Amino acid sequence: MKRLKTNRLILRKPMLSDAQVLFSSYSQDSEVTKYLTWKPHKNIAETSVFLKNCIKDWESAREYSWVIEKKENHKIIGMIRLGLKSRKTDFGYILAKPYWGNGYATEALKAIINLAFSQLNIKTIKGTCDLENIASGRVMEKAGLRFQKVLKKHVIHPNISSEARDLYLYSIHKNAL
Repeated sequence: MKRLKTNRLILRKPMLSDAQVLFSSYSQDSEVTKYLTWKPHKNIAETSVFLKNCIKDWESAREYSWVIEKKENHKIIGMIRLGLKSRKTDFGYILAKPYWGNGYATEALKAIINLAFSQLNIKTIKGTCDLENIASGRVMEKAGLRFQKVLKKHVIHPNISSEARDLYLYSIHKNAL
């Protein structure tokens, strides 16, 4: 589980030594973090704290985060997270801008969905995205999730507004596969 492989990707447990690459490739990028619940990191120290929290969450089995690497050259292109809540779970993903539109997020998401259903006894996986984040909605649809409803004034995306924003809710159930 610490290492998952797909056709083109390796998903692996993060290490503190990943901080520089993550910071320089996307965590300080305001375009990449636009629809996230956190502001772009101002320095590598913020990225290091984030990674320490990822590792701590992994060890407590509350949440699993993986660094996404391209299999061909081990280049880090992003991260994906699976949060565990009873028999339901949620997820999040982020890719550096040069890797958008190549199906990497969908491929990584399919891998963690498969893991959740086959090894973690999860029954339902839910994901959300801002109404303006059409690309993220497409990733979820291509990974097999189905639109459920709009969640009104559900979360603040601080890079867009200080007001809570509406989200699309998607989900997939184990028996749907």
